Amino acid sequence: MKYLIVGLGNIGMDYHHTRHNIGFDVADAFAAKHAALFRSDRLADVAEIKWKGRILVVIKPTTYMNLSGKAVKYWMDKEKIPAENILVIMDELALPLEVIRLRPGGSDAGHNGLKSIQEAIGTNQYPRLRFGIGNDFPKGRQVDYVLGRWTAKEEPVVQQKIDKCTEVIESFASIGLQRSMNNYNNLTFPL
Repeated sequence: MKYLIVGLGNIGMDYHHTRHNIGFDVADAFAAKHAALFRSDRLADVAEIKWKGRILVVIKPTTYMNLSGKAVKYWMDKEKIPAENILVIMDELALPLEVIRLRPGGSDAGHNGLKSIQEAIGTNQYPRLRFGIGNDFPKGRQVDYVLGRWTAKEEPVVQQKIDKCTEVIESFASIGLQRSMNNYNNLTFPL
């Protein structure tokens, strides 16, 4: 069984460890946990992990967020992975920092990475792991907030959530989406 694990983010040091790049941070942590290394490949940095009889192809698109769909579509087709075996990890403004949410699909809710994926693969029914980043910013400052770095206060919670997300990915690939949602969607990570 093959899975495509997609960490969303933007390439370049300017974006490194920003809220918008949390997908990359989770993908990096997951690869590190399994002693896998990323290599530069077509449209993405790619790591392949063999785990419990499953193959997890982990990608960090190098297309920039707004064109993430190109990389997802290419790797889905290349590896012959169906939409239900994809897990997209992304930042979520609509959720407080204290939570993560697994979802089977749904609207892009204004997230350009999800919008691009939906356009490229022709459906919004693919699993995603939404990493709450909160929305504690003044009116009109959303871009600065999303592209900003975590505060010293947020950092420990972010690290805890990243670690938990690596477990969620394993759970998704072993017991499936529904049971994983039951196990992880009610967790909170107090600040």
